[in-house]
Parts: sequence; structure tokens; C-alpha cells
Amino acid sequence: MPSLGADMEAGTLVAWHKAVGDRLAKGDTIAAVDTDKGVIDVEVFHAGTLTEILVPPGTRVPVGTPLARIQEAGSLEPAAEPHPGADFQSAETSPGSRPEGEERATGLPAERMRRTIAAAMARSKREIPHYYLWTTIDMQRSLAWLTDLNSTRPIGRRLLPGVLLLKATALALEELPEFSAVWEDDRVVLRRPAHVGVAISLRGGGLVVLALHDTAARPLDDLMDGLRDLTSRVRSGGEFAAGGGRMKSSELADSTITVTSLGDRGVDGVLGVIYPPQVALVGFGRTADRPWAVNGEVCSRPLITASLAADHRASDGHRGGLFLDTIDRLLQEPEQL
Repeated sequence: MPSLGADMEAGTLVAWHKAVGDRLAKGDTIAAVDTDKGVIDVEVFHAGTLTEILVPPGTRVPVGTPLARIQEAGSLEPAAEPHPGADFQSAETSPGSRPEGEERATGLPAERMRRTIAAAMARSKREIPHYYLWTTIDMQRSLAWLTDLNSTRPIGRRLLPGVLLLKATALALEELPEFSAVWEDDRVVLRRPAHVGVAISLRGGGLVVLALHDTAARPLDDLMDGLRDLTSRVRSGGEFAAGGGRMKSSELADSTITVTSLGDRGVDGVLGVIYPPQVALVGFGRTADRPWAVNGEVCSRPLITASLAADHRASDGHRGGLFLDTIDRLLQEPEQL
């Protein structure tokens, strides 16, 4: 059972998408798990053959519990171990028990998500010594370049300004890698490559953070496709067929930093709360025309406020300032993103 959130303790196995004897490739979706963030598709990270299913559908198990056995290609047949089902709480057989997914059925998923968010944010403020920095960035060059690029494209292939912000953040992490990290065992553990997590709001309230994997290495068009895909799947409610529409376990678990933007809601700036065990969060407000001094003269420019919430155990304000300055510099050269 994968850990799909900072305070996740257990999950309910909803369905198996593979059967014993099936061949598996790395990245295949093998099962669906119900969590406080919804039904999540669980991927496999080793190619091989599914030799045994250990947890039946409807069973709630703690994080870290083996769900199945996979025999990797060329390996010896794994030794059989006792079936752990007797130690699990089965939603189908335990008297008085209720499967965690039954709350979706009763109209309470928003309440479940709020509890999850509350636990993670309370832990963050309790354990993480936050410091905050913010700066104003002139977006004229980026937006002019984007306008020229989009003018040659059909509507469905145009890029949004948010993709430039994500790519600039990811490239800045290559220069200051301590912000792409987690705090584990009283030390900073760097995570490479950087997987920028995008905070996506849900129509019914709440939000999830999903990773755009290897963000710095991906072209802008690929990032735009990835962002559209994540947003569509999250806001659809995840009710598609297996592997086609739900959130994936790797997307929930792999983020190394979070980017949140509330500009589309008219917010000027964001001072966010770090999602543990990450050590940083970048926030962007709306882009709006404001007075700006250029070459000694005041003119109107499209400006955006970029903020950094960082863990003081992992970095200091000087490095945080360099990080925001690097994002600014990269956005002044949009053709290099």
C-alpha cells in the first residue's frame, strides 16, 4: 500500500486491474486504492509476472503492506510467505466495519478531503519553521514572446503563461537544488530530478498536488499537455476506466516542490503552507498592469508577485532570495525555457 500523502495511514483496495499470470511492464496500472484524496490508480515499478495477489478487494490495509507479488524476469520463483489477510480489516467480512469508500457513496468526500488537508497543514505549521520571501517580476518579455508563439497555433495547441512559471521554477531548482528536497530523519534529502507538484483545486472544494515528472527536461508543449491532462483528470472526479482517468499513485507521491497559483481568482499574491515532507512552496498571484520603473521612467508593465515559503531547517533567506531571483531571470529569457 503506497503512501499517497503526508498523513495517510491506510487505504482500501478497491479493485485489481491485473490477474495472476499477467505480464507487467514498469508503469502499468495494477490496482485501484481508495484514499482521502479519492480513488487512485496504483502503478508497478518493476517489470515481471504477477504471481500472487495478497489483498482482496474491499480490504483496508496500513501503508507499507504488501499488496501482491511480482516475479521479475530472470529471477527465481519467490518463496511463499503466509497470507497476511488475517491481520487486515476486511470491509466485506469484519462485523460492523465500513469500507472507506462508502463515504463517497454517502456524499461526504469533501469532508474526508478537508480532514486530510487539515492534518497535513496542521503538521506543517507545527513542525516546519517557515520563512517567507516575495518579489515582483516583470512579465512583459514572457507574455510578448508567448503572444507571438500562440499567434501561429490553433487554439487547442496554445500555451498558457502558467507553463512558463512551472518551467522557470524547475530550471531554477537545477541551480539551487536544496529547494527540491524533503526533510527526513532530521536532515535534508535532495530529490533529483525535480518533479514540480501542481496544486489543483477541485470543483467541490479542496485541492490535490500532482507531480509533473522531470519538469525541467520537458519541452513547453509537453508540459502544457501534461498540465491539461492532470487538470482534466482531477476535475472529472476520476470516474473513468482503469488507467484512463484517475489520478496515479506516482503523481501523488513524487512531488519534490509545490507550485500554487491563484491568479485566475484575482489574488495578487500567495503566502503558502509547505506540504510536508517537502521543504518549499512557490506561489504566484495574478498578472496585472501596474506602474513600473524602466530606465528611469515610470510606465505600465504586466507584473506578477512570486513568493517562496521555505523550511528554515533546509535553507536560509539568502538562498531563498537567489532562488526567486533566478526564476525572475529565467522569465526574462522565455525563448530559453
